[in-house]
Amino acid sequence: MTYRQVRIIGGRGPGPDQFETLLSGLAVGPKDELLVAADGQVRVFDPAGRLLRRWKTEKAGYCVAVESDGTVWVGQAGQIEKFDSGGKRIDTWKDTTRLGLVTSIGFIDHSVLVADSDDRCIRCYTSGGVWQNDIGKKNNTRGFILPNGHLDFAIDAGGVIHACHPGKHRVERYTRDGLLLGHFGRFGMAKPEDFPGCCNPTNLALSPQGDVIVTEKAPPRMKVYNGRGELQAWVGPEAFDPNGKNNDVVVDSRRRIYVADTPRLRVVMFEPEGAAPAGTRPATTRESVGR
Repeated sequence: MTYRQVRIIGGRGPGPDQFETLLSGLAVGPKDELLVAADGQVRVFDPAGRLLRRWKTEKAGYCVAVESDGTVWVGQAGQIEKFDSGGKRIDTWKDTTRLGLVTSIGFIDHSVLVADSDDRCIRCYTSGGVWQNDIGKKNNTRGFILPNGHLDFAIDAGGVIHACHPGKHRVERYTRDGLLLGHFGRFGMAKPEDFPGCCNPTNLALSPQGDVIVTEKAPPRMKVYNGRGELQAWVGPEAFDPNGKNNDVVVDSRRRIYVADTPRLRVVMFEPEGAAPAGTRPATTRESVGR
């Protein structure tokens, strides 16, 4: 499988569809809308890159997530804001003892999972905001090793949690109760399927087809693995700013992948070769398999 770059969304600038200071979180909505947390706002784009709507948040958002009913959750420092699909604030969660820096949010049945990068674990809450348990604390490091200060995870259709553990150079799988089911990945500098540097992968997404998509830093790359942890494709560092880190990644129902290029304040969209054109321009980056 190979991927081609098809679109740039945003970019540095003062326009309503651009970003000025901080680009941090991405999410995909029920209709494949792209939601972006940036500059103390949530912006919503269609797959063609057109801005549909935007609204302000109380604090800077470090992640954004969308429930199946369209409810939007924005993770911040010490709290989470909830909005309806139009941007009207519904609620604000505060938990002074357990909500540090919220960098990822996900949903399982009637539970809400929250990555707390300050305490290096994933919190499990009821939908009403009652804490149930922590995930990732019952290991020899008593939490995820996060040299980048960022924890990211995603949940598959079966309710299995896939989390980046950059300090151990792997992707780990957990149950909602915190049981480690397995992992894939290892440190390496020569083979593209391995994770290089001090601390990779940094961000993660899951496709409806079961692919595991991750991003790395130093150098920044995007990789696609199958459910067995076998590398299927990767996009090299020439697609991103070399200083990028914690480049959030999401994938929509058509396997289109969006990657936040944080230093350049833009979102780069890729799609599989052979996919129906989406008003794209010619690719300007190298996409390869097993290189």
